[in-house]
Amino acid sequence: MGHGPLSRFTVLDLTRVRSGPAAVRQFADWGATVIKIEEPGQAPDDKPGGSAQFADYQNTHRNKRSITLNLKHPEGRALFLELVRKADVVVENYRPNVKFKLGIDYESLRKVNPRIVYGSVSGFGQDGPYHERPGLDQIAQGISGMMSVTGEPGRGPMRAGIPVADLTAGLFCAIGLMVALLEREVSGQGQWVQTSLLQSQLWMMDFQAMRWLMNGEVPGQSGNDHPTSSPTGVFPTQDGYMNIAAMGNDIFARLCKVLEVPELIADERFLTVPLRARNRPALNAAIAERTLTRTTGEWIGRMNREGVPCGPILSMNEAFADPQVEHLRMSQPIEHPRLGTISVVGQPVILSRTSLGELAPAPESGEHNHDVYRSLLGLDPARIEALTAQGVI
Repeated sequence: MGHGPLSRFTVLDLTRVRSGPAAVRQFADWGATVIKIEEPGQAPDDKPGGSAQFADYQNTHRNKRSITLNLKHPEGRALFLELVRKADVVVENYRPNVKFKLGIDYESLRKVNPRIVYGSVSGFGQDGPYHERPGLDQIAQGISGMMSVTGEPGRGPMRAGIPVADLTAGLFCAIGLMVALLEREVSGQGQWVQTSLLQSQLWMMDFQAMRWLMNGEVPGQSGNDHPTSSPTGVFPTQDGYMNIAAMGNDIFARLCKVLEVPELIADERFLTVPLRARNRPALNAAIAERTLTRTTGEWIGRMNREGVPCGPILSMNEAFADPQVEHLRMSQPIEHPRLGTISVVGQPVILSRTSLGELAPAPESGEHNHDVYRSLLGLDPARIEALTAQGVI
């Protein structure tokens, strides 16, 4: 911590669970001094039993320092404002009204530090008819249309297997904070950065959203098949399943060559991209008849030699054992004081001149109280102990 391209920034982290921490993790990984602020004596719901040894917590809150601070106590709020004077960024993902009740909203903090950049992640936005509703990932997936296009036709709505709304909201918050910090270099002023699970999930709907916005077409479920391109989907093999994505006429012709079914190229049902999409069931059946004759590995070798996009469908353990995943170092080691060497998910960004650096484990609650309060606020040990006894920190 304290090294890397973002080492000049100090971030006060008021977030919990996933969306906010996903934003702050980008700062922590790239070297910012991130101070996680937790309520004294509380075990947050993203830290079961109060233990930072929980696997998800280690991944989400790595590279941070932790202090405890009671923001509901007048002295606690006063200490927080002193921290704000020395910080660059504050990030929170409370329900929209909570920060105002605590007196730590953007307008209150900018009076203390006009350069502060304030990030808020919520379920549905900071205002509007839904802004006070509790917002969770699956709720945003449902409202955004995501669940209406995920899963097999006729089987009912299906959520994604990861918290995609939480994670993308966190990433968009991080992007917004970076933009605001860059703008601050020109204006000298901070600003309030806002995003929500709902906005982020709607952005992620991408071409499915555009099918409606431009064409008036309401997309439905297509299971493992691509919604508009065929053949693109999951096909059975002799020993399992594989993905094939033969978009366009040239790649379709190469696929037919590999499968040794050249007659499909001239079949009137499959002559064009729209025709192949319209006659998808017949085309999929013809391809599946051939893919069942060899193993997944054999087909992948043959298709890659001919430039046909394809790949296996791996379980989580198989994914991290994949040679390309290993090459990309997407599993990163961390030395934990009690657990020894553990692994967390690596950063998906590579910079040509700047390395990620060594990762540090997620902290225990209040682990850095003495260090942070002494170094940033100049409090001596006796004062820190007194504040602890009073329930302020």
